[in-house]
Order: sequence, then C-alpha cells, then structure tokens
Amino acid sequence: MQVSEMAGNPSSLHTAGRSVRQAVEEARESIAADLRTRPSAVIFTSGGTESDNLAVKGLFWQRRDRLGQPARVLASSIEHHAVLDPVSWLGTHEGASIEWLGVDAQGRVSPDEIEDLLRAGDVALCTVMWANNEVGTIEPVGRIAELCREAGVPFHTDAVQAVGQIPVNLSEIAAHAVTISSHKIGGPFGVGALILDPALTLTPIMHGGGQERDIRSGTFDAPAIAAFAVALHHAVTGQADHAAHVRELRDQLVAAVLAAVPGTVLNGASLNGASRLPGNAHFSFPGCEGDALLMLLDAAGIDCSTGSACTAGIPEPSHVLLAMGVDEPTARASLRFSLGRATTSADIDAVVRALPSAVNRAARAGKLTARTRS
Repeated sequence: MQVSEMAGNPSSLHTAGRSVRQAVEEARESIAADLRTRPSAVIFTSGGTESDNLAVKGLFWQRRDRLGQPARVLASSIEHHAVLDPVSWLGTHEGASIEWLGVDAQGRVSPDEIEDLLRAGDVALCTVMWANNEVGTIEPVGRIAELCREAGVPFHTDAVQAVGQIPVNLSEIAAHAVTISSHKIGGPFGVGALILDPALTLTPIMHGGGQERDIRSGTFDAPAIAAFAVALHHAVTGQADHAAHVRELRDQLVAAVLAAVPGTVLNGASLNGASRLPGNAHFSFPGCEGDALLMLLDAAGIDCSTGSACTAGIPEPSHVLLAMGVDEPTARASLRFSLGRATTSADIDAVVRALPSAVNRAARAGKLTARTRS
C-alpha cells in the first residue's frame, strides 16, 4: 500500500497509525543517511521558511536566555527573506542587536569578519546561507561553522539552494542547524526539514503536540514526507551527474548571452572553480528594467526571474546586488536564469534568439520612462 493510501494518524497508537509512523521514520532515516547525519537530527517542517524561522528565532531565544541582554545576531546581508525577515523581527521585537555581515563584489562573506565579531562573547546566533539563491555564490560555511563551534555560538545555514546542486555532507560541515526544502529538489511543495544538532534544543515557535522533540508541533504530512525522502535520495545520488550537465549548459548560456548582447554583466562568482552553483546564471542588462525584460521573455515562452521567486512582482532592486556594491539602476536591470534537469541545448538557443530583441525593446521602454519622469 502506498503511503498516500494510508488513513492512520502517525501519532496514533493503533495499527494504522503505527504503519504511517513507520513510513515517516523510514523517510527520516533515509534523509539522514543521504546527508550524513543522525536520524534524531531531522525535524520535519512545512518547508524552508518555517525551518529558517524555527532556527533563527528558536536558537536566539535559547542563547539569549543564557547570555542576558543585549545579545547579537550575525547574519549575512544577502540572505533569503525567510532569514532576513525573522532576523529583522528579532531586532524590532525581541531587542536583538543585529550585525549585518557585508559581502564582496562576488557576494561572499568574510570569515575573518565573523571571527572578529565572535570575540566579544555576546553573539547569540550566526546565520549565513550555504549558497545564494540569486547570484549562486557558495559561501565558506565550513570555516564559519568551525569558528562558531570554537566560540560556542550556534551556527545556522540555509542549504535550500545547495542540496542536489553541490555535495552536502553534514558530517563534514559542523553546522548546528541546517535548513532544507523538498520542492527545490523535485519533491512536493509544503514540506522540508530543519537538521538540528541532537545535543541542542531550541525554543519552539509553535505549540500543540510536540511531535518533533517538543521543538515542532503539528500532524505529520506522511505522504509528502515520504516523497521528500525519495526526491532527496535521487538528488543526492545524482548530484555529480546533474551538476556536470547543468554546468556545461550554463557555460554555454553565459558565453552566448555575453556575445549576443554587448555590455551585459555577469554577476556573482567566477564560472571557474567551485564557488558558484552549477545551474545559476545571473546577468545585468544596463539600461533595461528587469521587470519589463522578464515580461518580454515570458511572452516568448522563457521563464526567468528578477530576484528571489518568493519576492517576484515586488518592484524593488535586489538586496543581494545592492549588498555586492551594484548601483540601483544596474540592480534593477538584472535577470536570473536557473538551469535544471529538464534544460536542453535547445532551451539555451531559444533564450539567445529571443534576448537581443527583448533587451532592445526593454531599453527603449526604459528611456521613455526616464523622459516621462523628468
């Protein structure tokens, strides 16, 4: 019988409930094995946003109670809003002192800056994403985790973009808390996990059942959890082949775009080496409005994004690019192309055919808008 056909509540003691609970625990063990961690570290959630909130708020509250006031939070300035917003909320509502970590022109944080800030002894939490969701820069999370361990400070990393794209071995990266999500690796929406060091506890943000170590409450979505485990297994075991496939197509796309549209700027880390996600290509097209360019490409059947998909439609320049030192007009003129398992060379050719005309039209529209404003 498929898990989706089982009717029992996984927290019930009757036979039907125990059968569903077994499916949940088998998924937990599978996820732990694929990420090289312990099953007891896996806490199921509704997705990356809940996992980030649970880690950021819960770890801060636990540590603050030991430190007393004031307590600081270190967070990179290029985090996804699922981290940015709860960190800001802690500053506004919980008296946290927030230190936004700067990044270089490629979007990389400095472990040396973090090491200096940790010396004060008043840091309650450090959170730096594993890989940036917009420009694809991979952060030095191994070194940051090491520094935080030495200082006795909890370290959280949002690994939603990293899993399935690059090797993720949690036995080698000593982070205290790691966020992962199902839909980014081809699994169902609405399920994810927080991988939390079993030696740690945190203050829950939801109460009413305590199904997950009294840290997270709520009835398990057993079918989604089972599918999540399957998707993760495929993503991890196929990671190397997938990365090679999309990296080749990504390099093909970048070369073609830079040749087809003179003046285009490639944002983020170099394509060489291991400092950028293999399926990420992020460009600025000076003189264009990114939103206009996106809609023109959408009409040509090409999906792309002006920033994080979770904030799409909000006409604001990317906070990631601004943090990297990009000026606001250029930040507004930017698009991200993400390559996946279904991407082909024909898709790259379609982008390159449609892009020059779309850029020209978007640039003309930008000039008309500028004259109207003046």
